[in-house]
Amino acid sequence: MDTGVMLATMLAESAAEGGHGGGLLEMAAKLFNFAILAGTLVYFLRAPIAKYLGDRSTQIRSDLAKASDMRVTAAAQLAAIERKMAALPGELEALRKTGAEEVAAEEARIRTAADAERARLLEQARREIDSQLKLAERVLVAHTADLAVAVAAKRVKATLTAEDQARLVDRYLGRLAAGPAADRQVTA
Repeated sequence: MDTGVMLATMLAESAAEGGHGGGLLEMAAKLFNFAILAGTLVYFLRAPIAKYLGDRSTQIRSDLAKASDMRVTAAAQLAAIERKMAALPGELEALRKTGAEEVAAEEARIRTAADAERARLLEQARREIDSQLKLAERVLVAHTADLAVAVAAKRVKATLTAEDQARLVDRYLGRLAAGPAADRQVTA
């Protein structure tokens, strides 16, 4: 049966009873008005509500799919981070090893450069010493010659008499008078 018919039947019964019909009739009228309002609302709002609920359902499914994709992406990123974290000690060891090799190579380069510099300085010192030695030898030879000449001059002065000196002067003057040819023969 229809709601309206049922409501009309209830009103008729209420009027027939007569006593409490006013309160019941009011209530039936309110129920009838509510039924009309509810029916009208359902009739006009069914399509927008169905569309909203369909859209909301689609959005929720889309959000769930995005969340699932994000969870998969996050899991992949977490796995990548865990792989990197697992590889980190190896990378650190490789960096330490590379650093130690570079330090050793730099130390070897510095040693080589220091050895080359030391060899250069030693060679320079040898040359300087040789040069100073030659200079000292020349000075010593010159001093020895000066001393030898001084000693010879002293001996000559001590042993040379006035007659010997006059004879030497005469011989020297004779050579000068004879000319350059005689001087060459005597000196040779």
